Amino acid sequence: MADRVAFVTGGGRGIGASVARVLVEDGWSVVVAARTRSEVDRVAGEIGARALELDVASPASVAAAFAEVGRVDLLVNNAGVGGGRSGFLDEDPDDWWRVFEVNVRGPFLCCRAVVPGMIERGGGRIVNVASGAAYLPMSGASSTAYGPSKAALHRFSELLALQLAPRGVFVFSISPGLVRTAMTEDSFGDDAPWTPPECAPTLVRKLASGRYDALAGRYLHAEHDDVDDLIGRLDELLERDLNAIRLRRE
Repeated sequence: MADRVAFVTGGGRGIGASVARVLVEDGWSVVVAARTRSEVDRVAGEIGARALELDVASPASVAAAFAEVGRVDLLVNNAGVGGGRSGFLDEDPDDWWRVFEVNVRGPFLCCRAVVPGMIERGGGRIVNVASGAAYLPMSGASSTAYGPSKAALHRFSELLALQLAPRGVFVFSISPGLVRTAMTEDSFGDDAPWTPPECAPTLVRKLASGRYDALAGRYLHAEHDDVDDLIGRLDELLERDLNAIRLRRE
């Protein structure tokens, strides 16, 4: 049987590096991709993965990267940027749009690159790393770009899952929780409700197994959702439309 290939964007540090590590432990052939070559080289060297330089916001970079890799059975769209903490009147329009280019268009481009091959081979899985910022209350000083970009990524994941599940490609939207990384540690204090760093990699590991495909399109929180419990309550989830971000009127 050919090696199972997992492609992890934003894999040079933080959550992406941790995800790449557990996938290697599970026997996946992993491609670690990010913009900073030195970071992906370091991670790949540590875990026996393949390093690739990639800017997910660049169509040319995405096309070249996936053409070089070829087969991808699992895509983890983890690359993302924050929007800073500037108020709306201080936000530069180009910086604002850059958040959407990385956080939304990037996963779109990567999905476009792998989905045809997945369908042709009979299936595959995609995990999009969204955020609680898609729906949780935010401070008044928060960027108006980051939360909306993650909300868009989740909705994209939900609609893509509906289209692709009948063709054997299962798309998941996850929140890793509040993980202490280079992107978050300057915005939150030591007493913040930090999520254990192993939660997101553990969730991705489970979703990659194929046992939870019926949860595709649902919003899954790495710390607060027990996917083993959810899959056992699948009929209830479907009937009540649980783990979905939408208005409900009782």
